[in-house]
Amino acid sequence: MSLIDGKLRDELVRAYAAPERHYHNLAHVEAMLGLKSSYEDALSDPQSVEAAIWFHDAIYDTRRHDNEEKSAELAASRLAGLLSPDRIAFVVGMIRATAGHHVPDGLDDTRRRDCALFLDMDLSILGSTPDVFAAYEDAVRREYGWVPDALWREGRRKILQGFLDRPAIYASPQFSASHEAAARANLARSLERLLERLARP
Repeated sequence: MSLIDGKLRDELVRAYAAPERHYHNLAHVEAMLGLKSSYEDALSDPQSVEAAIWFHDAIYDTRRHDNEEKSAELAASRLAGLLSPDRIAFVVGMIRATAGHHVPDGLDDTRRRDCALFLDMDLSILGSTPDVFAAYEDAVRREYGWVPDALWREGRRKILQGFLDRPAIYASPQFSASHEAAARANLARSLERLLERLARP
């Protein structure tokens, strides 16, 4: 039985159904849950990973810079009594890690592997087919529709270049093998188009 059920699930579904969410919505959560099922055998604590998936974008306001922290705080509040304090702290840590998508220090080997898979599931869209990646980029742009084009392009350039500058985009061996090459191709193609637009007078 899922940990996220009943009134708690209803609350989270409502949050992800907000009309301003075009990518960070219930479809994104469901895609991650599907990946969690696919990699279930590789996870030491699938229940905690499932909780992190449900809560990681529960608070999502593109005008704020503390969404990950607020989502982590909500998880800590709602999971009290459902998980042990140690596992809640692990869930909270995974959610906070989505701010930079780096596995945090101080985890034991099993939790490091679980966190790496969780973060890679969140970034799996980067290694999707070119048409799915293009749809993702369009959806994220709509979420930031209030940002002027010039500012959006410069901000997006930094994000794309930041991922490409990493020694590895994905932290787990599973996603490194299956998604890394496609993600780099998608990001490089997107960056090239963006730089062309930035170069126009």
